[in-house]
Amino acid sequence: MKLPRKSPLIASAILLVVAVAAIVLLNGPLAGVKVTTARAEQSDLQPKVFGIGTVEARRSYLIGPTVASRVVSVLVDHGDDVKMGQRLAELDPVDLDERMASAANAVERATNAVDVAVAQLSEARSRNELAKASAQRFLELRQKNFVSQDAEAAKQHEANAAKAALAAAEGALAVAQRDHDRLGADRAGVTKQRAQYRLISPINGLVSARDAEPGSTVIAGQSVLRLIDPASLWIRARIDQGRTHGLALAQSADIVLRSRPNEPLPGKIVRIEVNSDSVAEERVVDFAFDRLPEGLSIGETAEVVIRLPSVPNAISVPAAAIRYGRQQTGVWRNVDGKAVFVPIRIGTHTLEGRVQIVAGLARDDEVIVHSSTELSGGEKLRLVESIGR
Repeated sequence: MKLPRKSPLIASAILLVVAVAAIVLLNGPLAGVKVTTARAEQSDLQPKVFGIGTVEARRSYLIGPTVASRVVSVLVDHGDDVKMGQRLAELDPVDLDERMASAANAVERATNAVDVAVAQLSEARSRNELAKASAQRFLELRQKNFVSQDAEAAKQHEANAAKAALAAAEGALAVAQRDHDRLGADRAGVTKQRAQYRLISPINGLVSARDAEPGSTVIAGQSVLRLIDPASLWIRARIDQGRTHGLALAQSADIVLRSRPNEPLPGKIVRIEVNSDSVAEERVVDFAFDRLPEGLSIGETAEVVIRLPSVPNAISVPAAAIRYGRQQTGVWRNVDGKAVFVPIRIGTHTLEGRVQIVAGLARDDEVIVHSSTELSGGEKLRLVESIGR
């Protein structure tokens, strides 16, 4: 039987309609939302906390003058080891050396004056004792009528005069001693002022910076040199606030320096900062090395990993499946091919990207990890290996 000529056109049209219908069914709104899913697993979780920090010195020192001055010499350089009490730099003392010499001369004169006053006091005491004894003897002779009353009165007058001279000598010695002490205090004050123009190391440490050169004028409090205590080097790391729960002092950590990427160094938490960064939502945690490595550079980047206590038989899902809302936290489940939102309560996290589910899910529950569109509930689902397909 011979087909009409229009039959091929009709067949092509039918095939086109079928193809369009297939496309609509597979990719259109009736095809369902493409999603990737994962099963809730039950296993032992080893939670870890990760942070990035830098090598810093816990104890650092800014060495500078307490008065404005000009730098005369800097005796050490960046990277030098210094000892406690070592002279690091000299500042211009202006006229303090001359004032120290003048103060020393004044103290020497005051010392001589004290020596003279001591000698005069010794002589006055001797004269007083002699005059007292003579007056007593003449008093006894007068009582026996061996001497006249005038002679006895003269001796008593001499005794009184010697006593007054003794008091004057004691007063002169006290004045001389006070002058000596005052001039000594003035000399000590000038000496202390002079010492401020010599910058001395307060520690056995390392010069980390040289901030001024000879000829520079510096003001009070300005740094000429900066020192660090090498034994106090540690890591100051920033950690997501959401991961800091459970951190405690003395917890062990692995420290990986950027200069040694394949050499984790053991350490521990030595301080958890009280203040947090509200903008970056991070908290600063400080770590000390169990054994300080050689060749550390201040400011070097480091990564820290803290191992928290393991959680046995924990239900967990991929972190990407968790949906954080203002009202509640939950996951989208695949229930009979449709999206259902389930509130959950979460626990610890792992660096492998899994989150512990404390309540809301059971083992082998299927949760939606990614979806091609935002879910609102009740959507028909189409499972794919990846959203891009």
